[in-house]
Amino acid sequence: MTAAGFLEGRRLQLARGVLLQCIMGGYPEARFYGSDDGDLMLTSAPERVFTLPWSEPRRALAICDADELDGSSSGLSTRGLLKRVVAAYAEQGWQPVVATELEFFVFERPQDPQQPFRPPLGLDGSRESGCSAFGVSSGNGLRPFFTEVYRCMEALGLPRDTFMHEMGVSQFEINLLHGDPLQVADQTFLFKHMLKEVGLKHGLAVVCMAKPLSHTPGSSMHIHQSVVEQGSGRNIFSAADGEATPAFFHFLGGQQAALADFTLLFAPHVNSYQRLCHPYASPNNACWSHDNRAAGLRIPASGPAARRVENRLPGADANPYLAIAASLAAGLHGMQHELQPSAPIQGEFAVPDGLSLPCTLHAALQRLHSSALARQWFGAEFIEGYCASKNMELMSYLDEITPWERRVLGSQA
Repeated sequence: MTAAGFLEGRRLQLARGVLLQCIMGGYPEARFYGSDDGDLMLTSAPERVFTLPWSEPRRALAICDADELDGSSSGLSTRGLLKRVVAAYAEQGWQPVVATELEFFVFERPQDPQQPFRPPLGLDGSRESGCSAFGVSSGNGLRPFFTEVYRCMEALGLPRDTFMHEMGVSQFEINLLHGDPLQVADQTFLFKHMLKEVGLKHGLAVVCMAKPLSHTPGSSMHIHQSVVEQGSGRNIFSAADGEATPAFFHFLGGQQAALADFTLLFAPHVNSYQRLCHPYASPNNACWSHDNRAAGLRIPASGPAARRVENRLPGADANPYLAIAASLAAGLHGMQHELQPSAPIQGEFAVPDGLSLPCTLHAALQRLHSSALARQWFGAEFIEGYCASKNMELMSYLDEITPWERRVLGSQA
């Protein structure tokens, strides 16, 4: 809308069904979002309005809540669901603290979707051909792109912690600073949008698919989580003597109890399971461990004040609001019911019974749809609608014959 219209408070409205639009552009049946498909109103606040530094002419982006016309949060709004989970912590006198680690690939802009993605030409005219994890000069070939990324992050007020080349060819990772879950989700969403826009300016494709290349590590969005007391800021996962508290173990127990039900919220697409079924540092399990990257729940090495739980299940393709909401809801469920986790694992291990997670979209869809816990936390309206949309995406995928099928099976019939 025009800047003048926004600044004078003109109300912007949105059909409810848009919140369930699937990735191909279609919609599930109207009964999933109200047969009238009535309007929601989009509301923002000054601190959620950002001037976009890459845009010419200048534009602004407002991150909005989708609210019912009576002012209540829509049950279909993932940002609203995250606010609901954070409010449940506040009722206990707690404040969750999170940070996200986002991985992404930078490719040459693709011309043919039948062909694999390719690394872009660097400043020296060559393409990256090997893995350069943590290489100090590995991003130099894309220096103009990353220079603008850093400039735009500063202009948008996006605080970055560390940045590095990841394991894959032309794969990178940035760690956003820890903070309030809603603010971190906003920052993660805005960062992904910025990456793609700046990439377009430089003739590049920034890809946040979970697994864009075969035989290559996928891209994750790990979520680091701790909980502090409101007021004091004390990390409730650590006791005065520095040892882990019962709340820490209950949080872990809740994560283990809920991750299988919530897998579709962390791994939302068919491609998500390519990453999880080829688990190169992408564990598809609910085991926990001290500093073992093969575990779905890792406890990074830290001092007592920074004791936290890293959920390694979400992919870079996950909705940050929904993934953070699901992970925090799982932890709070464990603390409310004093659930106990399994024993920690170390070294090479076999996943114990009960700690494996769904490894296909179909299995994850069935698990979420039948989950009483998911309906308790996110409401039947959202779970029914979300599953209907994901079922449309799965059916669309299954309607298509892949190059593998033609290549391998074509001569066998």
